[in-house]
Amino acid sequence: MDESGSSSKWIVERFTRYSVTGHAVREVLKSKDTKYQHVEIVDTYLYGKCLFLDGKLQSSEVDEFIYHECLVHPALMTHPEPKRILVIGGGEGATLREVFRHPAVEEVSMIDIDEELVRFCQQFLPDFSQGAFDDSRLTLIFHDARRWLEENERTWDVIVIDLPEPLPDSPACFLYTKEFYTLLHSRLDDEGIAVAQAGTTHIRQIELFANVNKTLSTVFPVVRAYQAFIPSYQLPWGFTLASKRWDPCSFEPPTLSKRFDERGLEGLSYYSVKCHYGIFGLPRYLEKIVEEGRIIDDKNPYYWEA
Repeated sequence: MDESGSSSKWIVERFTRYSVTGHAVREVLKSKDTKYQHVEIVDTYLYGKCLFLDGKLQSSEVDEFIYHECLVHPALMTHPEPKRILVIGGGEGATLREVFRHPAVEEVSMIDIDEELVRFCQQFLPDFSQGAFDDSRLTLIFHDARRWLEENERTWDVIVIDLPEPLPDSPACFLYTKEFYTLLHSRLDDEGIAVAQAGTTHIRQIELFANVNKTLSTVFPVVRAYQAFIPSYQLPWGFTLASKRWDPCSFEPPTLSKRFDERGLEGLSYYSVKCHYGIFGLPRYLEKIVEEGRIIDDKNPYYWEA
């Protein structure tokens, strides 16, 4: 910033028509329209290097560990032996980084529709992935995730869905529907688990979170919603775990502690045994709102609009 405390560039992120958040930018590292979205990788004064897609903050180097640890570890810790993992989205590589912490993992496929985005993140945000893109267990696939899953019938132990919100005219819109979740169900093994980021749990913008949980509940026998506060978003953020068999809330603390020790996860910065039980403890108003969500389907998709 200059001596007056002002920045020459700000990214103003619109949350609703009545509220915005501003991010003062120190340096623009990359700004480009890819085939699918507008990508900005910038160095901000408050949160360090950040990735913005279509004007919305996806990750910041200061606190991305909160989001990515919460997205990945509850599902992989719930599965008794997660060997085969599919990641949908996750262009920064931080989701891969967390997946590879689990010693049982033998192979990971990551599908992202936007190769340019992934290459930009590899170049400008290497600390996010910490070498995950170079792991020999990884297969990178640049394709439409839904079409790829329709054409490939193999199954997975865990599927991690790390997608941006379903903006109007975005291909992500049809990765939030009952039809897509039914396809996911068919691509999981008998003990399989899927987990997805599900939008903010802010009390005035909670429709996506409620609808994702309602829709998954029509497909999977076990569905558990949870949340964490992400400082750079200035919002609480929701996630949903959907399982064919295992319930993340059914484990006794000694069992979960044993898995932490066996998998060598003591180096995590956010997620822990105590945290596991805390993030699944939704307040009553959220439980009620989740119950009132609507089912999203291909004929009636949900669009995130500020």
